[in-house]
Amino acid sequence: MKIEQLYTGCLAQGAYYIESDGEVAIIDPLRETQQYIDKAKANNAKIKYILETHFHADFVSGHIDLARKTGATIVFGSAAQTDYDIHKAEDGEILRLGKVSIKVLHTPGHTLESVTYLLRDENGKDHAIFSGDTLFLGDVGRPDLAIKSDLTKEDLAGMLYDSLRTKIMPLADDVIVYPAHGAGSACGKNLSKETVGVLGEQKKTNYALREDMTKAEFVKEVLEGIAPPPQYFAKNALMNKMGYEAFDSILKTGDNPLDPETFEAIANHESALVLDVRPQSDYVKEHIPNSIFIGLNGQFAPWVGALITDIKQPILLVVPEGKSAEAVTRLSRVGYDNTLGYLEGGIDAWKKAGKEIDSLESISAEEFAERAKANNINILDVRKDGEYKSMHLENAQHFALDYINEQMNTIDKDKKYYIHCAGGYRSVIAASILKARGFNNLVDIAGGFGAIKKTDLPTTEFVCPSTL
Repeated sequence: MKIEQLYTGCLAQGAYYIESDGEVAIIDPLRETQQYIDKAKANNAKIKYILETHFHADFVSGHIDLARKTGATIVFGSAAQTDYDIHKAEDGEILRLGKVSIKVLHTPGHTLESVTYLLRDENGKDHAIFSGDTLFLGDVGRPDLAIKSDLTKEDLAGMLYDSLRTKIMPLADDVIVYPAHGAGSACGKNLSKETVGVLGEQKKTNYALREDMTKAEFVKEVLEGIAPPPQYFAKNALMNKMGYEAFDSILKTGDNPLDPETFEAIANHESALVLDVRPQSDYVKEHIPNSIFIGLNGQFAPWVGALITDIKQPILLVVPEGKSAEAVTRLSRVGYDNTLGYLEGGIDAWKKAGKEIDSLESISAEEFAERAKANNINILDVRKDGEYKSMHLENAQHFALDYINEQMNTIDKDKKYYIHCAGGYRSVIAASILKARGFNNLVDIAGGFGAIKKTDLPTTEFVCPSTL
């Protein structure tokens, strides 16, 4: 028996490859499926099952493409309704894979169709669970993402409580836990940075598995502090439920080199968004006017999903040399399939063609501190709510990047703003969006709050009331 976790940091997502006696099961695959096919072929094995734990909301799964290419059976729990052929596994059903078996456990709560897969070894011993978004390390899945359901989040949270206590907690402490996500995912509140654990440790440390916890207490604690889901979540879930265009076709169309004239013409006539995915230092130095920055070197796909509200938006790319296919792939992982091509030769080609270039003023934290002491300046802190509440500069306006579209009316185009995040990535994203909307007097603070804290500018720090 062979188990391999294929973890994708940008999505904080774990897919799984299980092999026994020449047969393979893939759990929650990514959109680009060739990696699984190649791995099975190298091991002289055949993919038999594609096991989906639920309709994923934070990424588009590769289950449909993988089934087309391999003939493998797509398996969901029996509550799943799809527009393509699947095997609906009943609660307790056993799937044979070589010399091992996989038991399907219906675990509704995160979503109504959620299941957990219990892997048993050659001797029939419970070995591991692939818990999807039902159980994370340190947390459980948020119960507010069900699509087209008449159930409330309280209803689903109650189901999750029952699922955990009747299906998962009775399992032995030495059972390995392979969750679908780790820290950084928006599918839970407080996920561990670890991506593999054991059930016994979770019973001791995971707040949601406390033995003395009532259902009412569970519902309250699980729902407390959940931020609204990113807008693309529901759209991805529908794509996973209804189907999508083949990834190979998306890549062929999107990984298309365009000369500056053609690139500009498409941008003007197709209302295409120019998305610059280079490192932020390159964007700050020079970029195409009105282009939006979201760099590949950060949490690219989640920020694309959070900020580009139209999932069918035509997109043109400005990419580092050799990164065009990666950019198209990572866009497709969250359902942005309408990439029309990339600027061949990059910014250098754009400049040689005599096209206009823009830049963003960026200063060090030390220079920012000097200006802040000498003048009454406007500061935008674009970090998340929890980061801002923990500690922030006095007089800084909280302007969370997550909700930038809803906050435009709180700032003035005639004023100058100094923008910072934690380290410099999100502030450049925010500045690019503001510049594209006519805010031209912006200054980025390089190094973000991490660098600002090293200056002597006054900060406000949250103090827990229990310590007063």
